[in-house]
Amino acid sequence: MKTLILLRHAKSGWDDPVARDFDRPLNPRGQRAAVTMGRHLRTIGLEFDRVVASPAARVTETLEHLATGYGSDLAPVWDQRVYLASAATLLDLVHEMPEAAGTVLIAGHNPGLEELVLALVPDGALRHNVALKFPTAALAEIEFEADRWEDVEPGDGALVRFIRPRDLDPSLGPDGS
Repeated sequence: MKTLILLRHAKSGWDDPVARDFDRPLNPRGQRAAVTMGRHLRTIGLEFDRVVASPAARVTETLEHLATGYGSDLAPVWDQRVYLASAATLLDLVHEMPEAAGTVLIAGHNPGLEELVLALVPDGALRHNVALKFPTAALAEIEFEADRWEDVEPGDGALVRFIRPRDLDPSLGPDGS
């Protein structure tokens, strides 16, 4: 069995004047959301054998704050291909994961992450929630019966968890209340 965890970067700061989208940092709410998600992942005992992430500033900061809440360094492998990747590119990366890794976390961007979840998982209540919106700092956990990452195919996954920051702290929701 293989487990794929997809994490969208936390809320970024559109007010911050940066020359490139790649350099856009998190805003304060995004920082809080990432720490909150990290604490929750520690509480539920979610562990990762491998973390692969976009090197964009908002993803690196998300993982730094997530690690603070989690209480452990995540030791990500930075992969430029994850930056604004399509679902097809992300699936190619999944197929390349080392077989020894039973649980892999990929941290990146939408719309690729959301589209990958929708491609990998057949219909269901949690899938419907993802289809409505895969918000910033949200996490989707998908299990596969496959023994090898290269055997992961669209429609073969079971979405076992979809966690949004607002599920843990309503002040992290869209209206901030």
